[in-house]
Amino acid sequence: MAPAAQRVQEKLRETGSSCEVVMMATTARTSAEAAAAIGCSVAQIAKSLVFRAKSSGRAVLVIASGTNRVDERKIAAALGEPIGKADAEFVRDKTGYAIGGVAPVGHDRGVRIFIDEDLRQYPDIWAAGGHPHAVFRLTFDELLRLTQGAVIPVAP
Repeated sequence: MAPAAQRVQEKLRETGSSCEVVMMATTARTSAEAAAAIGCSVAQIAKSLVFRAKSSGRAVLVIASGTNRVDERKIAAALGEPIGKADAEFVRDKTGYAIGGVAPVGHDRGVRIFIDEDLRQYPDIWAAGGHPHAVFRLTFDELLRLTQGAVIPVAP
């Protein structure tokens, strides 16, 4: 297992989760790639999108259903400050993961987390496991417990 994926697995264990990180032969960088490799719907992919809070410089992680676009105005309103795109260096520095593998857990630094309310409707969802080839299955309630994220509508 890749070191970043192993770190996610260890964090899951530390929090009492029974989720298992699995390495796939194909990449899961996009929601469509992940869904095809797993055999689930794209909507069941809990994609991780990282933004930069413009005033504070804080990292903002939005965990959204794979079919949803994220309305940045809704995130900014929930955060209380404008947000902008985050480049690859910012994402790695603030989360400890590369784009395409950002897990919802195990971040190196404090990250503000918002969870798409649309993920609640699926009995199982799949999240990135710290590496573009790593994923793990969990429930919405487990995602909420692990991240302590705020559940909000994120789609336009």
